[in-house]
Amino acid sequence: MSWHFYGRTTELDQLTAVVERKRWAFVKISGRRRIGKTTLIEKALEHIGDRKVFYVQIPDSDAPGVLDALHEHMDTFGLPHERPLTLVAFARLIEELAREGYIVAVDEFQYFHRKVLSAFTSHLQAVIDRLSSDANNVTGCLLVLGSIHTEMTALLNDKDAPLFNRLTDEFALDHLDIADVQQILREHNADTPAELLFFWNLFEGVPKFYRDCFEQELFGRSREEVVRRLFLESSSPLKNEAENWFLHELRGRYDHLLKYVAQHPGCSSGEIMAHLNRLEPNKYHQAGNYLKTLIEKYGMVEKKQPVFAKATERNGRYYIADNFLRTWLQALKISTASMRFRPQGNIMEEILLKLDIAEGSGLEALAHRLYEERSRKALPGFALSQAIDWYWDKAGTELDLVAVNKDERLIRFGTCKRSNTKLDKAHFDAYDQHIERFLTAHTKFREWTIERTAITVQHDEASRTRCATAGYLAEDLVSLTNGLN
Repeated sequence: MSWHFYGRTTELDQLTAVVERKRWAFVKISGRRRIGKTTLIEKALEHIGDRKVFYVQIPDSDAPGVLDALHEHMDTFGLPHERPLTLVAFARLIEELAREGYIVAVDEFQYFHRKVLSAFTSHLQAVIDRLSSDANNVTGCLLVLGSIHTEMTALLNDKDAPLFNRLTDEFALDHLDIADVQQILREHNADTPAELLFFWNLFEGVPKFYRDCFEQELFGRSREEVVRRLFLESSSPLKNEAENWFLHELRGRYDHLLKYVAQHPGCSSGEIMAHLNRLEPNKYHQAGNYLKTLIEKYGMVEKKQPVFAKATERNGRYYIADNFLRTWLQALKISTASMRFRPQGNIMEEILLKLDIAEGSGLEALAHRLYEERSRKALPGFALSQAIDWYWDKAGTELDLVAVNKDERLIRFGTCKRSNTKLDKAHFDAYDQHIERFLTAHTKFREWTIERTAITVQHDEASRTRCATAGYLAEDLVSLTNGLN
């Protein structure tokens, strides 16, 4: 089985329509690294036939470094045009190419937010305005790609930015749906429930990482071989991925904080602050500013509130937002760094144990996503009226899943356990007490229909019997993925 283009059908159709119309367009394509921005462009160009294309990737550098990279890309694409020696000339080259019918793609555009390069956007503004005023006679277009959301927004969407209100089209690429991930795994013979959790916990919906597995012929292999071939060998494709593409942006400024959040998912700002001050007393006066940067600028951390809580309540919990980064920091970073000094067998045993632990919280997140995807696609199951969420309070109540259907006055409480053997009478009795405390705090739901569900990777006959006896539905990754595609 060969590799295909998975998902993104709506985005592909829309982008193809933009470039097919052969009229000036200024297009923004954003999304985390490796999410498939460049691949989307390549696929759209396949659909429209022979068009002149120029692609350049902007380095995190100063103006001479950017211009040097530009010249190298011009040589690669065989452009006969004069090599720009200034950022002004670079902007004028884009105008020249657009008028000649080129589709120009500028990758890592967010680096023009750096102070040493910021003048370029003013030069580009003049170019965009000239091309827009003559749009019917310009058959080329400019596509700008970027992976840091806030910097792309600052460059293109902030009202004080030179390029404000110049975009003709915008695309924001998110992770592939679980249905698309399931299709990848099914086509490559890795579609057991355990494999779905394993790969999704590692890669979530990042198509490039699944393709790395395909190219290494790792689908259907053991967990140990997948980890070894992807991360531990000298030629491993993902060995330095997190350092090069995530942590490089931070330049070491937030390493301690990220590592702590990864290893303590659901920690509070007070716990983060205490940890940072234990490492370097009196250096960290307020964790909030660090967290705000990681949440709003880089999208590496997310703050969650318990379901029904107000955004201003001071009981938020923090999580690493990206599965790959979370798993790297939680289970792989330290172990892979010590490879040269320890027996590989010991390292592998340690990594697999950490991955097992990581998959516990990963299952909860995957169950949430599956509920949301099934509801969005109107598949049989629970029809959500709001985002599914966790619940906790100061009394010690902890609920893995709370799903609400306001129209039918239906609420469902879920417990998630990676191993179905942990879904026993003692667990259900304890969980019922958590549900009772929730209902005491939110009395209106006592008048609603109340359901309970127990979610695991895969139920067997014994676990289904225990669920039924306790009054819980028995759901697993088999039932929750049924009918997705």
